[in-house]
Amino acid sequence: MVLHNPVASLSSNRNLDEDRLHVNGNNWYDNNNGYAFGMALETKAIMSMKTYKNLYKEIISIGNLILAWRKARKGKTKKDYVKEFEQDLIANLFGLHNELKNQTYKPKQLKDFILRDPKTRKISKSTFRDRIVHHALVRIIEPIFDKGFIYDSCANRLGKGNLFAIKRFDIFKRKVTKNGKTKGMFNKNQVKGYCLKADIKHYFEEVNHDVLLEIIFRKIKDEKVIWLIKRILTNFPIGGTKNYKGMPLGNLTSQFFANVYLNELDYFVKHKLKAKYYIRYVDDFIILHKSKTQLEEWKIKIDKFLLQKLKLELHLDKSKVIPLSKGVDFVGFRNYYYHRLLRKRNLRKILFKIKRYKQGVLPKEKMLESFQGWNAYAKWVNSLKLRRSIIRKIYSKM
Repeated sequence: MVLHNPVASLSSNRNLDEDRLHVNGNNWYDNNNGYAFGMALETKAIMSMKTYKNLYKEIISIGNLILAWRKARKGKTKKDYVKEFEQDLIANLFGLHNELKNQTYKPKQLKDFILRDPKTRKISKSTFRDRIVHHALVRIIEPIFDKGFIYDSCANRLGKGNLFAIKRFDIFKRKVTKNGKTKGMFNKNQVKGYCLKADIKHYFEEVNHDVLLEIIFRKIKDEKVIWLIKRILTNFPIGGTKNYKGMPLGNLTSQFFANVYLNELDYFVKHKLKAKYYIRYVDDFIILHKSKTQLEEWKIKIDKFLLQKLKLELHLDKSKVIPLSKGVDFVGFRNYYYHRLLRKRNLRKILFKIKRYKQGVLPKEKMLESFQGWNAYAKWVNSLKLRRSIIRKIYSKM
């Protein structure tokens, strides 16, 4: 007699493809995973709608909740909270479906924990069932917004990321300097060109809910979807206060809404300022130009736009115009024209984790996992000796 295992059954259902809706079909030549055509087919019903008024049923459907559950459990199947949810998986998924259907769903309070790596950050963690709802929501509405994002919005998008941003920076710096032929005034080896490197002050803490909802409502006219988004946005950490602004670090929805919110800035820079060489990664962005004066003017206009339209402001200490010859800190690297270095903070981060590992605070599995990620990152610079040194530190005796 074969016992029916709902977890295994739902996990292996090939008719539910969890990946295709996350493919960015805008840039066909950037899709290396072969799913661009599948994504176009699978989202045809949604994309063909002139207005998006009937999305809620699709978001809360059992099929979508199953796909969302798969996403939420990925890489976490051994966690106790996942096992607990899956002990009565069918009942829990249907219970979640009914709560959403009847609009009685209420997220659990977020739990805060402090992450030191070595920079101290407060991360707010949602319960597993709430993460399923986040994935269900994002899975349906992300393709609607993603097709309107600019090409050089690089964070939290399939086929993009920090290494994609670095590649684009390399292309832009060559265009601004005419492949290094525009030399500086001091010597022939000094590359002439400038970069506005900017950072938005306390971005995730300052996102205004009313402004965000207004942006979303331009495309999503389904009142029930807006109700669900409001529920997620107003779910505050334990001990928090309701001030109708801010999003918790750690939520999938926060990452997605961050791109939706700053897409307004992207369009302002690209279409109003007509800046050609602009790249944004979450709340960090750069603009390259041959003229320092032009970048200074744009900086003033951007700061004014952020304050008036998005209720944000640039970080004064971290937003400045830098000569390309001095190197630009961006997405984990210090980028020069002819070479690239790891940022000191990036090196301190892995050394800090090695120290915690030696002290017995960090498990070996976590240490090796962190090293693998760091090593893949460090390969993008000339760092062979450094990487070998880090390996020796990990495996050396206490």
